[in-house]
Amino acid sequence: MDSVNPMDRTTGPGADARPRTASAHVDTFARDHLPPPDQWPELRFDLPELRYPDRLNCAAELLDATAGAGPARPAFRTAAGEVWTYGELRARVDRIAHLLTGELGVVPGNRVLLRGPTTPWLAACWLAVLKAGAIAVTVLAQQRPHELRTICEIARVSHALCDIRSVDDLAKAEVPGLAITTYGGDAPDDLLRRPASGAPYRAVDTAADDVALIAFTSGTTGRPKGCVHFHRDVLATADTFSRHVLKPCADDVFAGSPPLGFTFGLGGLVVFPLRVGASALLLEEAHPRQLLAAVEEHRVSVLFTAPTAYRAMLGELDHHDISSLRRCVSAGENLPAATWRAWRERTGLRIVNGIGATELLHIFISAADEDIRPGTTGVPVPGWRARVQDERGEPVPDGEPGLLAVQGPVGCRYLADPRQRVYVRDGWNVTGDTYVREPDGYFRYVARADDMIISAGYNIAGPEVEDALLRHPDVVEAAVVGRPDEARGQVVVAHVVLREGAARDAEALRAHVKAELAPYKCPREIVFLDALPRTATGKLQRFRLRDEGAPDDGAPDDGDRQ
Repeated sequence: MDSVNPMDRTTGPGADARPRTASAHVDTFARDHLPPPDQWPELRFDLPELRYPDRLNCAAELLDATAGAGPARPAFRTAAGEVWTYGELRARVDRIAHLLTGELGVVPGNRVLLRGPTTPWLAACWLAVLKAGAIAVTVLAQQRPHELRTICEIARVSHALCDIRSVDDLAKAEVPGLAITTYGGDAPDDLLRRPASGAPYRAVDTAADDVALIAFTSGTTGRPKGCVHFHRDVLATADTFSRHVLKPCADDVFAGSPPLGFTFGLGGLVVFPLRVGASALLLEEAHPRQLLAAVEEHRVSVLFTAPTAYRAMLGELDHHDISSLRRCVSAGENLPAATWRAWRERTGLRIVNGIGATELLHIFISAADEDIRPGTTGVPVPGWRARVQDERGEPVPDGEPGLLAVQGPVGCRYLADPRQRVYVRDGWNVTGDTYVREPDGYFRYVARADDMIISAGYNIAGPEVEDALLRHPDVVEAAVVGRPDEARGQVVVAHVVLREGAARDAEALRAHVKAELAPYKCPREIVFLDALPRTATGKLQRFRLRDEGAPDDGAPDDGDRQ
């Protein structure tokens, strides 16, 4: 099959906007709701390894064409010592794919929601969905019924594969027409107990530009955005950042804290190791102490986590042997130079800093080894280019702050969302981050340019938390902002106006929010006000809330992490 001509991909805004190859999808909802051509970014396929064939199923590629991996090599490991070989992984993926397209009635292009802790079975379900030509919508096990219902509504999800331990909130979401199949339980209709063919499953002959997954990220309006990614996009993340910056080998053991519902975790714990025939330790619980213990016990060599975790692990290093580590990757929030230097001093290891985005699937600016400059994010990953520009889209001089804009083999495609015009401007992906490009070409993070709160690597939309607070009967008004925090980068602070006579009970409000949203979105501080600061025209003055030092009311530590 002829490779894609990269010269056809870089002719201007909207180039390669619409898929040109024949789709294998029977259900064309996702393709039909891609942005119009003039709203696409330019795509770049400058590296030879990015010239993929027109027909490509990334799951089959990861399972069947992995260089150096034999069927007896380990693919996935668990904290309990269970090991899945590549042969076992492929057999289990094929069995699930047979069930999906047979008994469960999934057709190519259907959206299948995946939910559960980070386990080999969740990863196998993800691979099976893609191998069957369907579209994976992996969500966090922490998300609440209201959040799950919204995601299913936006993506028109028809089927769900859910760990039995995570099914309650999905059932409570009461999504119309959603067929939920559980795994890991004792019922005879459990996915893992149903009779299924043991024959190899021939992957659906998807196009390279057929939709493989929809990853949801919160927006500043609070309504989740569905980020649509193709089969070729999945491999492009491995063939850029992983191949050229991480440079993994088949003997590496990957591990980390990000769940598979985050594309940071999906790449670091599934795509990158499988691409080179390596293995991944999949941890259901990955707090800093658990990470260190896992590194020691399982001889982990490549670690993915957020700066918050690296800071927390510094105090525990004397109790663990982490000599197996050779790569430590940080993303999800800015990595302070002090954290980098402290980790280097204690371990001798250089943390690989990086910035990625759900819209672009994984890391696009980074540096490793001698190329690392503490205090900067790095340089564009091979296959990507970046610049700093002003609001009009004009590049700004080196040393001056502006908006980070990038182009590469993966671009932002929101699922039927008007915010596409905000993220993609004149062919560039504008990430919403304020950066400075130094004269030597390194990019230095300054701050978020919008109202997104980044806490311990989590992106939290203030308006979404406000909406949850306003659903409490005692709350009249609510405004949520981020306050700088040394440990987490930012913490969520809620400013609340209550109805007359209502008790100022911060714990009751926190309990309400935790029932509505994932725990990491819950305010750590709640400030009660008689009125929110507004302009004469009634516009909320968020800057005044950010500038005021909100008192700590004794909120307990919830252990949020990436």
